[in-house]
Amino acid sequence: MSQTITLYVDGACRGNPGLGGWGAYILEDEIQHEICGGEAETTNNRMELTAAIEGIKFCPKEANLIIWTDSNYVKQGITEWIHGWKKKNWKDVKNPDLWKLLDATCAGRNIEWNWIKGHAGHAGNEKADQLANRGADQTAAKLKQPAQSQDIKKPATETTDWLLNDPFGLDFGSEDVIEPDLSNEPVLADESMPETQTEIANSHPQIKITTATIEQHGPRQFILDTETTGFYYQDGDRIIEVGAIEMINRKLTGSSIHIYINPEKPVGDSVQVHGITDEFLTDKPKYAEIAQVLFDYLHGGEIIAHNASFDMNFLDMEFRKVGLPALSEVCGVIDTLALAKSKHPGQKNSLDALVRRYEIPARDRTFHGALLDAEILSDVYLAMTGGQVSFDMDALSHNDQQNSTSIRRVQFDVTLPVILPSAEENEAHENWVKQYQEKNGEPCLFAK
Repeated sequence: MSQTITLYVDGACRGNPGLGGWGAYILEDEIQHEICGGEAETTNNRMELTAAIEGIKFCPKEANLIIWTDSNYVKQGITEWIHGWKKKNWKDVKNPDLWKLLDATCAGRNIEWNWIKGHAGHAGNEKADQLANRGADQTAAKLKQPAQSQDIKKPATETTDWLLNDPFGLDFGSEDVIEPDLSNEPVLADESMPETQTEIANSHPQIKITTATIEQHGPRQFILDTETTGFYYQDGDRIIEVGAIEMINRKLTGSSIHIYINPEKPVGDSVQVHGITDEFLTDKPKYAEIAQVLFDYLHGGEIIAHNASFDMNFLDMEFRKVGLPALSEVCGVIDTLALAKSKHPGQKNSLDALVRRYEIPARDRTFHGALLDAEILSDVYLAMTGGQVSFDMDALSHNDQQNSTSIRRVQFDVTLPVILPSAEENEAHENWVKQYQEKNGEPCLFAK
């Protein structure tokens, strides 16, 4: 079998155009390779392209490559836009020299291209960014050497002071613009993270994310459940399904995430619990492919789970395995099992038992399912912690609770500014009051 090599590639530019660097962090079995370089006068897009080119050239041609880049310009350019560019003979394409070189470098290779959010704490991406900046630093150091010993010479023209033109580092340079739509493909406005969770999911067809139907403002909570290949993450059991539902201000917003995952091992006897077979999971994404999207969706929220230590131990393990922080480090956790034991000591407190105790509408649970169990747990949690709380009549009517007698009224202590009239305004007011009295024969209501 051909070996699989993972590459994280990134570019950096201090001014656009300006001094730039590129870096590639390459994971080959147990070996890590770090390569970098730079140019005295370049753009961010050229450095992103160069990082991909040099990283690929470093690897054996027969190897399977998995490339992660935080540049949609590179990822969509090489996988989508390039076909249209070739048909139009590269007309009006910026950086055609590098695009042609990247195309030639990829020829005959088995490459999987992936986008990753930049500067989001992912270890591989952060390492590539460090290498890109190292390449820029090394280039800057060479420029300070005597001219006869320089491998890279300063351009004849004077470098623009980027602090004057781009003091916030927003890369407004003319060459750092996404290519025109030459292949009738949609073009992203920039290289930042997609605007909505739905757009994120579109780049991962196996991830199902629904958008919120109720607008709420406040801390986000996620009722979450997982299905796994077994009970013991320490022994190599893996997650095969994740389901989470968003709740804000004790209202389900309608937003949710649901993913089936290829565990890269047989599900074994656990199929009797969840009914998810090896055959069903064959074409599902591996955890590394969906980790960043799931992490971004849940990041900063509060996780509500039944026997939460089970789910969190598995999730922490899976996120650490792909180089991300543990979920428990970036999210709060509420364990509804511990909550139920405290509220109902000495009684059965399984999810099924709580459904019966709180008279939650019955659902078919022949097999456990992550999203189904999350939906059931949301009903249980709200019932166990006091029921649905309404804050205003609009929300009340939206949830068909017009007859509810438990409405919590919220009072706001707001100090409004007092704007006093000027002397001219006071004089004008007094004159108006006098005119009113003369005309109507009685004092004005506003008379002092």
